[in-house]
Amino acid sequence: MYAINSSLNRVREAIAEKVLFGKELTPELIAILLVYFAQGIVGLAQLAIGFFLKDELGLSPASASALIGIGFIPWIIKPIYGFISDSLPIFGYRRRPYLIGSGAIGALAWMMLGTVVQTAGAAVAAMLLSSLSIAVSDVIIDSLVVERARVESQSETGSLQSLCWGSMALGGLFTAYLSGWLLEIVSTRTVFLITASFPPILSGVAWLIAESPTSDRMTWDGVKQQVGQLRNASAQKSIWMPTIFIFIWQISPNTNTVFFFFGTNELGFKPEFYGRVSLAASLAGLVGIWLFQRAFKAVPFRTIFGWSAIISAALGMTALLIVTHANRALGIDDQWFILGDSVILTAMGKIAFMPILVLAARICPSGVEATLFALLMSVYNLGGVLSQQLGAVLTDWLGITQTNFDNLWLLVVIANASTLVPLLFLGWLPTSESETMANSKLRIEN
Repeated sequence: MYAINSSLNRVREAIAEKVLFGKELTPELIAILLVYFAQGIVGLAQLAIGFFLKDELGLSPASASALIGIGFIPWIIKPIYGFISDSLPIFGYRRRPYLIGSGAIGALAWMMLGTVVQTAGAAVAAMLLSSLSIAVSDVIIDSLVVERARVESQSETGSLQSLCWGSMALGGLFTAYLSGWLLEIVSTRTVFLITASFPPILSGVAWLIAESPTSDRMTWDGVKQQVGQLRNASAQKSIWMPTIFIFIWQISPNTNTVFFFFGTNELGFKPEFYGRVSLAASLAGLVGIWLFQRAFKAVPFRTIFGWSAIISAALGMTALLIVTHANRALGIDDQWFILGDSVILTAMGKIAFMPILVLAARICPSGVEATLFALLMSVYNLGGVLSQQLGAVLTDWLGITQTNFDNLWLLVVIANASTLVPLLFLGWLPTSESETMANSKLRIEN
């Protein structure tokens, strides 16, 4: 143990003078970036999941979409992980053991998918474990991010969030093309086994967290106090109104799964092409984060969300060209259309998503920062799960199957028109940086 601590001290000294995006490159920041990077690199198996559910398990578009949504449920209950970590230290530590455990769970989940999973139920169980692995590590790291973000200006907070999500995009970029190329030469199960080697990154970064052992445990009085603080904080209009806005923003029906079926079964796209799309989208995501950092991080929330909704809806409607094959009449190849559409929408999506992270961090009052931030992001994730289920319900209702895509155009119209609904609630967002700062410094008393 002495040797490990000595080595860590030398690492800290070596990087003490390093700065990245205006942030001191501390061991904690390295841990944060590596966790986000691991979340991105696990995307290697995302395409394999789609082909596994479609081809090996024989699921319909609606069923596959529903199962994928269920797999994200662990992200909805993120505050529970934070509460457990705070309340139940393991060997005196509240952070390191949980990061180590999350890595082990993730590796187990992907090994299950690569070997023993044969049914839809078993696939969901393994997907739930994989999501649990990333969600737990995300909560641990989020607590560090929020502690930093609360004492900084909006522009500085945007820099930290950009750095974190840039690291995730970089992880996705690292494996983007490989996700499709590998499926051309190996099976989906082999891809899952390769992916199983990535979650241990989460375990490794645990030693970069500067944490001292403690004998303290959360008492019942402490639990009641924290619950009271959360209840009082949630009663503040300056908190619950933006929270509901974030939920509404996220709940629009998701059509990604049905478009995957359309691309493979109707347009004949191969895994290697999807790898190229993933690579281009990852690059576009980095560009979107860079644009937010350079040009949009100081733009008022209402302005950026309003224009993002309008532009996203307009761009999303261009999918009508591909589902009706009108792009061919215009002389636009199917692959080039999908590639260009993915690049533009991904960049736009990142520009729109970054303010959600900044807003969530800024409205958390002092005293309950980590737990409330996890709660806010759980609301966002709940919207994502319901978005996936709404997409599945609409897909089934419109009679869209593995081979029948006649009503896909109507699904496109409904899904993109719904993205304009948040415009009705723009008034629920803070009007200025000063208002947001005042909310973030508010001390909620029990």
